Amino acid sequence: MEKKPLDTLISKNGLWVSRNGRLHGVKKCETSQKYIRIEMDCGDIVTVRNSKNSRSARALRNHKFQKPCKHCRLSDDRINEFSRKISRKDEAEIKIVRSFRLPPEKPAEPVTVPAEAIENNKPATNIQNHIHNEPRAGITADSSTNHRSNLKPDKSSSSPSKPKKTFQPHQAKSKKTEFTSLQKNRILSLLGPGEMISFSKEKRSFAELESTLTLQRKKDIREMYEDSRENLLGKLERTITEFFVDMGFLEVKSPILIPFEYMERMGVGEDKKLSEQIFRVGDNMCLRPMLAPGLYNHLRKFDNVLPDPVRIFEIGPCYRKESDGNSHLEEFTMLNFCQMGSNCTRDELEYLIKELLDFLGIEYRIEADSCMVYGNTIDVMHKKMELSSAVVGPIPMDMDWGVNKPWIGAGFGLERLLKAKHDFKNIKRAARSEAYYNGISINL
Repeated sequence: MEKKPLDTLISKNGLWVSRNGRLHGVKKCETSQKYIRIEMDCGDIVTVRNSKNSRSARALRNHKFQKPCKHCRLSDDRINEFSRKISRKDEAEIKIVRSFRLPPEKPAEPVTVPAEAIENNKPATNIQNHIHNEPRAGITADSSTNHRSNLKPDKSSSSPSKPKKTFQPHQAKSKKTEFTSLQKNRILSLLGPGEMISFSKEKRSFAELESTLTLQRKKDIREMYEDSRENLLGKLERTITEFFVDMGFLEVKSPILIPFEYMERMGVGEDKKLSEQIFRVGDNMCLRPMLAPGLYNHLRKFDNVLPDPVRIFEIGPCYRKESDGNSHLEEFTMLNFCQMGSNCTRDELEYLIKELLDFLGIEYRIEADSCMVYGNTIDVMHKKMELSSAVVGPIPMDMDWGVNKPWIGAGFGLERLLKAKHDFKNIKRAARSEAYYNGISINL
């Protein structure tokens, strides 16, 4: 018989067997990655490991207990139902798995060959294709057959004028194409923030347009050197640091190389899809894909040391194996801030988000969402791009980190903040890069 984990057994029976063998009714059960917090009908609360081989799991699996708890007031029907054991015969019947083989497909019906095909002496291979190939959506079988015949006209009916009439529109369209796809990508990379171009209306040649944009980008870089010499990503990090320090938050710096066990505590195990995005280092370590593990550890250690509420934040690099896109990077910079203790409400969280984004001059809106790690979340959106995911705790995962107080927190991607603030077309213009500086191409 397959051994089920403890939380599954509790959910199935709605009962709990304590160490002294007492049978309790379960009023509430919260499950984290490793632990279960159980509140019983009698009011007792216990926190135990979610194990398949524990004494409690064996007792629930084998329906064994000494006597019911008198304070839980379990009905005789519930006690008798739990006490009833499954016989070996029933167990054997449950394990039987029947497999059925799908019936063979019906043979294809004979197809009547049109008289036109016989007259034109079409080869047999075309008829086979007609039988086995399904027509595409919106195109009938007859139209697909005619399309094949147009591509390979019969030699007897070929004439110099017909091919010219058939392909003349395509030839005209190819003559209008002035830029290749590689040339378009090169021109788009040379455009500055806020600049746009219409290739269909552009009259200059590729060489003229590339030369003009290259000279303009060189001028922009020289002006940046004369004005500030500050990298926008570094400047934004310093600006945000100053903001949160003034708001009473303590800045922390946690390691970038972390144990993979931290990610398992965050609910990202080997069987989770997100684990495929993690850069592993050896068997037990990884590059952090998020800042939350370090903040959890700091909250636990600063509790009862710092004044209530505990307020901390961190800005630093994170790493994930992301697919290419306008809003994703494999190396990105995160800001996470959190507050634990008193006044940890949604209103306080939205107030902190508003103060930050108003300070940075970025428009936003708030939407409700959910994620695998935190459950229900508050998403901060700029147009169609997600700037942040915010959470109001506590959540069941807190038990695995030794945190037992209410908290609020949010995480922002700094590159996304820059993309929103400066209207960059691609997030790579805001990232750590050797191709762009402050959103301007340096491949000149």
